[in-house]
Amino acid sequence: MPVLFVDHPYPAAYDDIVAGRAEIVGSGTDDGLDRADAVIAGAVRRWDAAAVAAAPNVRAVSRIGVGYDNVDVDDLHRVGVVACHTPTAPMVSTAEHTMALLLAITKHLPHHVRRARAGLKGEPVGRALELDGQVLGLVGTGRIASRVAVAAQALGMRVVATDPAHDVSPVEGVELLSLDELLRRSDVVSLHAPALPTTTHMIDADALATMRDGAYLVNCARGALVDHDALLAALDGGKLAGAALDVTEPEPLPEGHPLLDRDDVIVTPHIASASVAGRRRLYQHAVDNALAVIEGRPASIVPPSA
Repeated sequence: MPVLFVDHPYPAAYDDIVAGRAEIVGSGTDDGLDRADAVIAGAVRRWDAAAVAAAPNVRAVSRIGVGYDNVDVDDLHRVGVVACHTPTAPMVSTAEHTMALLLAITKHLPHHVRRARAGLKGEPVGRALELDGQVLGLVGTGRIASRVAVAAQALGMRVVATDPAHDVSPVEGVELLSLDELLRRSDVVSLHAPALPTTTHMIDADALATMRDGAYLVNCARGALVDHDALLAALDGGKLAGAALDVTEPEPLPEGHPLLDRDDVIVTPHIASASVAGRRRLYQHAVDNALAVIEGRPASIVPPSA
């Protein structure tokens, strides 16, 4: 039976995923790494050639998630180990969480919840943005962004998008623009790009200055995409009306961080994919990928850069 090393505590609720298919070892310790045929990798521990040197039988490092920031794909490939990820597993849950944050911040729910808890009544002047007819700008046009586009269109929003890797619209009715033009035209900007050297702090002071006055920013992709100091300055200066973040830099934000106690900011702790179905699907796909590589079947492999 194949041996799968899990680099974090494996949830007992998912024992049935591997029952009769594989043996789980590790689960938060290094026990059994030397016997492993594949690694099931979380988001924290780094995996490269040196990390698998003590595991001569390992053929795959299978990430539980879309991103593989902590996996050196090229270095693993050099020693004959493939990297896998689960691009479809978190799609539904992350798109839904994106829409939940978008609605919550544009309706200023944190502000109103605090008022209600303080026993205050409604305000004479409304703050909420009515989304019908507003422009949503998607930075990235992958699976999650495409699902967000459909949901936003159902609310009556006009959707535009930018993605240097794709030259076709992700969904009918979505107009492709340059990043600068998207920032200028969007009432809400939602980030769906991977963390790469070219995307690190892509939303910086200059990008925020390009955005429309009173716009909103939503990030359910990677914390490194946003310069948090510049974001705070844009919020303090009134350039942005609000921001909603499921991902931050660092994660988690330290206690007392200025983004954590604002009425115009929502921060959730990187849980966009953590629905009951979404979390199970992540583990299911990660295990399936690992076993597929071991057994010589097709898997969702991340190709090396060269």
